[in-house]
Amino acid sequence: MLMTTTEIIPGKEYTIIGIAKGGTIQSKHIGKDIMANLKQIVGGELVGYNEMMNEARALATKRMVEEAASMGADAIVCLRYSTSAIMAAAAEVMAYGTAVKFKS
Repeated sequence: MLMTTTEIIPGKEYTIIGIAKGGTIQSKHIGKDIMANLKQIVGGELVGYNEMMNEARALATKRMVEEAASMGADAIVCLRYSTSAIMAAAAEVMAYGTAVKFKS
């Protein structure tokens, strides 16, 4: 599945099918939370949370692509991500874009 953050795909004509989306809510286990809280005291990168967010983005993207494919899409344009905190140490990640079908 071709994905782009732009509104157009150079050299391609297509019709819009609809919005494709995928999402997940992720958290880390208590051990990672304790380590992250300790890290906040001294500062620095929260590697465990970076890993969590990377995994969440990958899963949300996978689900969006699956939804677009089920719609018969060839590509997704205007790809965007959004995140929000659901509760302490848990985040929602959404991937969404416009599913399109290439013209013959």
